[in-house]
Amino acid sequence: MNKNMLLLFTGAALLLLVAMPISFVLLQAVFPQLNSGSFAAPFSAFARLFADARFPGLLTGTLQLGTGVALGSALLGIPLGALRGLFALPFAALWDALFLIPFLFPPYLAALSWMLALQSRGYVEQLSAIDLNNLLFSLPGMVAVMTLNVFPVVYFAVSRSMAASGSRLADVARVHGAGPWRAFWRVSLPLALPAIASSLLLAFTLAIEEYGVPAALGTRSGIAVLTTGIEQRLADWPIDMPGAAGLSVVLVAIACVAYALQGRLTVGSNVETTSGKPVPVVPRPLGAARYPVMLLFTLVALLAVAMPLASMLVTALTRTLSGGLQWHNLSFSHFSALFDRQGDALAALGTSLGLALATALIVGAVGLLAAWLVVAQRVRFARAIDALSLFPAALPGIVVGVGLILAWDRRFWPLTPYNTWGILLLAYCCLLLPYPVRYVSAAIKQIGSNLEAAARVHGASAAQGLRLILLPLVWPSLLAAMMMVFAVASRELVTSLLLAPAGVETVSVFVWRQFEQGSVGDGMAMASLAVILTLAVMLTAIKLQNRPAR
Repeated sequence: MNKNMLLLFTGAALLLLVAMPISFVLLQAVFPQLNSGSFAAPFSAFARLFADARFPGLLTGTLQLGTGVALGSALLGIPLGALRGLFALPFAALWDALFLIPFLFPPYLAALSWMLALQSRGYVEQLSAIDLNNLLFSLPGMVAVMTLNVFPVVYFAVSRSMAASGSRLADVARVHGAGPWRAFWRVSLPLALPAIASSLLLAFTLAIEEYGVPAALGTRSGIAVLTTGIEQRLADWPIDMPGAAGLSVVLVAIACVAYALQGRLTVGSNVETTSGKPVPVVPRPLGAARYPVMLLFTLVALLAVAMPLASMLVTALTRTLSGGLQWHNLSFSHFSALFDRQGDALAALGTSLGLALATALIVGAVGLLAAWLVVAQRVRFARAIDALSLFPAALPGIVVGVGLILAWDRRFWPLTPYNTWGILLLAYCCLLLPYPVRYVSAAIKQIGSNLEAAARVHGASAAQGLRLILLPLVWPSLLAAMMMVFAVASRELVTSLLLAPAGVETVSVFVWRQFEQGSVGDGMAMASLAVILTLAVMLTAIKLQNRPAR
């Protein structure tokens, strides 16, 4: 297979996985009568959408949630990240591992765990007689739950950035008369500003794209956001496809505006050292601040990690919720029920694992080819391939779900994956494609082009150079990306809820429906198994990615 064939295959895969669902969302939003084959009354759906009395509330709720989570993540992530990056923090590796767990913990599971802990007669009230139900089911409660789940993206970005720049330049400022705070604000913080801006943007977009937390907490508090509004238009009769498509376009537009705003705010803010030499990383001792800092890290770890995990595990081990936190109420009956439920739980687990494995293999192959064509080969359509392969990173899962429904629920298709497990596979592949593209692109840039060029000089074709030289070198990064894809796909919620056909159930759908049916213990037992599997796979992937190159 030559390079042109690989280019054709990659282009066709990107058009199928990314361009097709997004194009149908845009077409349906612009032409509301598209389902009947008519292009009449273009843009009229937007007029109805903006005139809808519910739209301002959806837009306001989304912006408030995203802004609140971004600010909360900044308040937690920046100070903790600065302490981790600039100082000799005791048990630093332990804190990194602990703060990785909330980001790997599915947000909808975190929301359900906090519900069980803080709602009336929940675990906190049983232990302390403090009722935090009203706080949980409010906008600040939603922001707090999402912040504890998302802040690690800011923490890791800031800590890695400040660790890379080190404290040497700040020490130089101190020598020339600057105080510690002035050195931090004028030297250390500007060096980390690009990382801070990009991580806060990611926190904002993760918050506005989330469905599980608003659906679990916002429904009972009367707070609606765009994601729940889209789902409602698809779930309630009559189904409002133009309205769902219009809200999807608005949601994507908000994410794109956030990216553009972040770019404008950081223009001219990049700070580089001019010594031409790597800056040594010399963490400073904490001194007298050692114990207050340790206390701060401990409190955050308790809130972000211990509380939701303990709530989930206690519920899975509790025979009945009404029995409360009593020794005689503890049992493994819910775990046993997973294997006694006429195969439903095992079927859901098998479906999720099978789809996750297929997704990892497909996006691994497509991502490898896309990164190779863009970075190593610099083919003619490199910019288009790069844009299509990375664009899903800005796409909410619910928008991808809407696009796939609009694209494949058509009478003119002789064969369609709609209403089969294939539609879930397409959704997962679209959403998770950026993982291998980013990992492999970074690895190829580190390798350079000399080895592949040498192979070409000795008669190897481009495809042979990819298979025999480049693939073995980038394999650790590609494998790590595929394992990340496997772990994330095995727990994906929103597209699974939208697209899963009758008789096909994934782990996330099983857990969500157990809560809706009141079988909370069975749901949390399945969630415990899923979290253990996800954490094991993702931690292995991160270990592979961070392994020193040979």
